[in-house]
Amino acid sequence: MSHAGLSAGVLHPSLFAEPVRDANISFEFFPPKTPKMEETLWQSIKKLEPLDPAFVSVTYGAGGSTRERTHRTVKRIVEETSLVTAAHLTCVGASRDEVNDVIRQYKDDGVNHIVALRGDAPEGVDCYTPHPDGYVNAEDLVKGIRDIGDFEISVAAYPEKHPDSPTLAADLENLKRKVDAGATRAITQLFFEPDVYFRFLDHCQSYGIDVPIVPGVLPVTTGAMLRTFVANCGANVPAWLSEMFDGLDDRPETRKMVAAAIAAEQVRKLYAGGVRDFHFYTANRADLTFAICHMLGHRPPAGTPGE
Repeated sequence: MSHAGLSAGVLHPSLFAEPVRDANISFEFFPPKTPKMEETLWQSIKKLEPLDPAFVSVTYGAGGSTRERTHRTVKRIVEETSLVTAAHLTCVGASRDEVNDVIRQYKDDGVNHIVALRGDAPEGVDCYTPHPDGYVNAEDLVKGIRDIGDFEISVAAYPEKHPDSPTLAADLENLKRKVDAGATRAITQLFFEPDVYFRFLDHCQSYGIDVPIVPGVLPVTTGAMLRTFVANCGANVPAWLSEMFDGLDDRPETRKMVAAAIAAEQVRKLYAGGVRDFHFYTANRADLTFAICHMLGHRPPAGTPGE
């Protein structure tokens, strides 16, 4: 079935007629660098936990210190919350044996879901180069994870193609290889027009990619945040989105309200097109994500502390 006819368009009141109660949500966090950031993260986790997400994930970067922070954060979530936790893992800056040790450690800690990524080049390096003794790319990493254990494996998808890919076709071929290697789900990088996602679904179907393609949703609150994420994933920023934040540089609370409304509308339109799974990039801040879920009708049980 083709989805490309669902336009971003204007806000349709009919989309808000019923609460989105049968949707599955998941949240992404990143490991904190300072005690203050750790406090903020745990406040966010505790606020979002009652929303009963399908899982939460913790990002992972190159370098030993980042790996240790990720593992420490994942382990604490597993031990101190009821949340199903997924650990990100990349190929950057580590040998195959080092990465395999991390995979086995996660398995021992009770983590059964890994988000397998190639990873970005370290800061100051122009392009990604595999470790001489490491996994070559995400497809190779998925195979390695499969060899070690029966994990659920998510991989990244790029509705507007990865910045390093020469064409969308090459990117789709790469995603197909990751799925054939054993990935069970793909999570998209951010996008801002529902049509972009639905066209991408059509392309995936034509390539025989048959795993769930979960849309990644990012509530954007500042121009700097927008530029950073877009530079990393190649997403197109529509003119209407930039205009929505014009004149709000000194009005952070208004920016947050606008960001929440835009993201909630995006989810409603995706839901109207049949999407039932959504992955929220929280930036370790609960308020916006909680507000969006509230507007959609996805709320904690009555009587939950703080409600």
